[in-house]
Amino acid sequence: MSRIGKIPLIIPKEAKITITPSAVNVEGPKGKLSAVLPYGIKVEQKDGSLFITRLSESKQALADHGTLRALLKNMIVGVTKGHTKDLEIQGLGFRCALVGQKLTMTLGFSHPVEFIVHKDIKVATPKPTEIKLEGADKILVGLIAAQIRDIKPPEPYKGKGIRYVGEVVKRKQGKSVTK
Repeated sequence: MSRIGKIPLIIPKEAKITITPSAVNVEGPKGKLSAVLPYGIKVEQKDGSLFITRLSESKQALADHGTLRALLKNMIVGVTKGHTKDLEIQGLGFRCALVGQKLTMTLGFSHPVEFIVHKDIKVATPKPTEIKLEGADKILVGLIAAQIRDIKPPEPYKGKGIRYVGEVVKRKQGKSVTK
């Protein structure tokens, strides 16, 4: 039996959960999220907790059991507290600015790069070299952060580019001339 799937999820007071035969909907102060229930998995709400059980011992049901519990946990945390991702820009003259939901970045290309952020994600630029993403859906926040990072990933020689805060970039030595 799945060790993660067995653990009940405690529902905070500000989260409201609706269970239908095919989906689970979670609503809170930060937004609404829903997850489709896979075949062979059952979700019950008792005494302020969610219990996830599987109806069969098939290989797919075993895999879905713990995965669904983790997804539901991320949804509950997202609608109550929210998920954040922080990015930093390193490089001489590299910077970003926010106009509405459009992020304009100067990254050493011949033109500024414009990135339109999804409407469910809040973007902030506290400094010209920092980007802060916040939203209820953990998967969407991570996806948008990865798309922004892919515009100019950090290069290994000087470390210039967009990286996650705290990300360690392995640096290479470069050419050495010996005579």
